[in-house]
Amino acid sequence: MKHTIRASEDYLKTIYSHTEWQNEPITPKALATRLGVSPSSVTEMVKKLALAGLITHVPYGPLSLTDAGVLRATAVVRRHRLIETWLVREMGYDWDQVHEEAEVLEHSISDRLLEAINMRLGHPACDPHGDPIPFADGTSPHPDAILLARVGIGHVGTVLRVSDRDSAVLRELAADGIGPGVEFTLLEPLTLQLTDGQTRRVTAGAGDAVWVTHNRIAAVPS
Repeated sequence: MKHTIRASEDYLKTIYSHTEWQNEPITPKALATRLGVSPSSVTEMVKKLALAGLITHVPYGPLSLTDAGVLRATAVVRRHRLIETWLVREMGYDWDQVHEEAEVLEHSISDRLLEAINMRLGHPACDPHGDPIPFADGTSPHPDAILLARVGIGHVGTVLRVSDRDSAVLRELAADGIGPGVEFTLLEPLTLQLTDGQTRRVTAGAGDAVWVTHNRIAAVPS
C-alpha cells in the first residue's frame, strides 16, 4: 500500500513540475522517460489516477491535473522543497546533494515535523534552487521567467531558478558563483558579467537550466 501511495505521489509531482516553468503538457511517453518506468506502467497508473479524479487525459494524449490532483501534487512538492531547504540550511548539504535525499524523506516525515521545519526555517518562499515552495492550501507563486539560453545580448536580469535535474550543472554554477538572486548582464551568448565586474561563461547545459527575469536590454560594452 505504501509503495502504491509513493508511486502515485511521484506521478502527480512529476506532472505538476513538468508544466511549472513552461506550458507544454506532459505526454505519457515523456512521463515514462522522466520516471524511468515502462509505458505499460504509466498506462496502468494513469488509469488509477484518472479513476481517483486526480488527472484528466484522453488515450495517448497529454496529461493534466484536476484541482484535486493539483492539491495532492503541491503537497508533495511542498514537502520536497522544504526538506531540500532544511538540508542545505541546517544540515550542511550542498544544493547538488539534496534532491535524492528529499525524494526519500518527502514520503515519510509527518505533517507535524514538516511544519516544525517550516517554522524553523522562517517560512521560506523558495528552495535552494529558486523553485517556489507551495503554500499549504496548494497555491504557489510563479514569477515570470525566461531561460538564460533564450535571452538576447545586453539582457540585464536576475537569476530566479536553476533546474536541479543535473547535479553536474549545479556544481558548475556553484563554482562560478551563479545561483538565485545573482544579477548579471549578458555580454554574449552564455557569457555573463556579474555585478562585481567579473565574467562567467557557462555551458549550454547551464543555459538550458537557468531561468532569469525578463528585464531591460542594456548597452553592451564594446
